[in-house]
Amino acid sequence: MQLSTTPYEERLTAPRSWWLVCFLVGVSLALILLPFGTLLMLGGLVGGTAASAVVASSYGSVRIRVVNGSLIAGEARIPVTALGEAEILDAEEARAWRTYKADTRAFLLLRSYIPGALKVEVTDPADPTPYLYLSTREPERLAEAIRAARTAAA
Repeated sequence: MQLSTTPYEERLTAPRSWWLVCFLVGVSLALILLPFGTLLMLGGLVGGTAASAVVASSYGSVRIRVVNGSLIAGEARIPVTALGEAEILDAEEARAWRTYKADTRAFLLLRSYIPGALKVEVTDPADPTPYLYLSTREPERLAEAIRAARTAAA
């Protein structure tokens, strides 16, 4: 049986406002270096902006994929056969599961700037993780991709 290669893929990119903050970090460093000369000031502007952009980009490079019978979320990889039901969380419910409802054993791939999320039960008895909390902009599509992959694997 040939499973589809990429039924779902999403990259959790940093919001646009973070890129403005990256530029402001560069401006701040340039102002700090201004008394030492124009060349150092320009170097601070370019270097500070570039360094903070690298940090923002690496934080926003997390991907969620359902591929070849597995759910890959950041560094976690779990077969869809070990997953139970997926619960779509709206913004209010997602905030609750990020805070006071959260289980310390759960796998959380959270980005607070993404309002929606998906909570997926882990049914594997050998895995101590009770559920996966995944921040996603398209929780309906992700839940459907997990269901489809689970059906195809069965």
